[in-house]
Amino acid sequence: MKEVLYVFIAIFLAELGDKTQLATIAFASKYGWVKAFVGAILGLAVVNLIGAFIGEKIGEALPIELIHKGAGVLFILFGILMLTGKM
Repeated sequence: MKEVLYVFIAIFLAELGDKTQLATIAFASKYGWVKAFVGAILGLAVVNLIGAFIGEKIGEALPIELIHKGAGVLFILFGILMLTGKM
């Protein structure tokens, strides 16, 4: 159960103030908080289901160290692209 708490905390902190939260704020101002909340929950649930399924398959095929390094490289690459305005 503590693993679920770790995932919750990591995702919660990572998502604070991100573009998804800002989009939800915009939708809530137009459609109300309940519709925006339900739509955001469903959208995030499906995206995270896909991520969890793919992550499990990758975890079965590759060593965890390689997955961590690959994720780190992708985060750095995305950061550089965002800083240079190409993303």
